[in-house]
Amino acid sequence: MQPSCSHCAFRSDRPFCDMSPEATRGFDSIKEQEVLAKGTLLFAEGRPARGVYVLCEGRAKLSLCSESGKRLMLRVAGPGEILGLGATLSGDAYEVTAELLDTAQVVFVKRKDLLKFLRDNPLICMEVVRRLSDDLHGAYDRVRSIGLSRARRSRLQRPRSMAS
Repeated sequence: MQPSCSHCAFRSDRPFCDMSPEATRGFDSIKEQEVLAKGTLLFAEGRPARGVYVLCEGRAKLSLCSESGKRLMLRVAGPGEILGLGATLSGDAYEVTAELLDTAQVVFVKRKDLLKFLRDNPLICMEVVRRLSDDLHGAYDRVRSIGLSRARRSRLQRPRSMAS
C-alpha cells in the first residue's frame, strides 16, 4: 500500500491523481487509505453521501435497484476512478451501490474535506467538473444504446402489413 500519492507509480496515467506536489500533499492530508476485501460495500444506493472513494487498485461493481426490486449492474469501475462524486458534491444520497469485485486499495475523503480541497485547488476542481461531465455523457450513451436496441427489436417484432 502506498502511504502517499506522491510515490504512486500510476499518478501520471490517472487525470485526477496527476496533481501538483503541493496539491498532492494537501490530498494526502485529508484522505483515509486502506485495503478492503472483495465483496466490501463501499456505499449503498439511497444512503446519505458521506464522501468519495478513489479506487487505487481493484475494481468495483456499480449497480442500482430497479422499480421491480431487481439489482441492475450499470458498469465496473477500475483503478483511478472516483466513486460517489456527484452525490457527495450535491449533498444528496448515493445514486448507486458500489461493491468491490477484488481486494482493493481504496482512498476515502470526507465530504467537508473534499469541498475545502476543491475550493483551494481550482485546477483540480475543473478536473472534477470534467469527470462529472464525462459521467453524464456516458449515461446518455447508455440510455441511447438501450433505447435504440429496444426500438430496433420492436420494429423487427412488428408484423408487416400485407399489400392487397
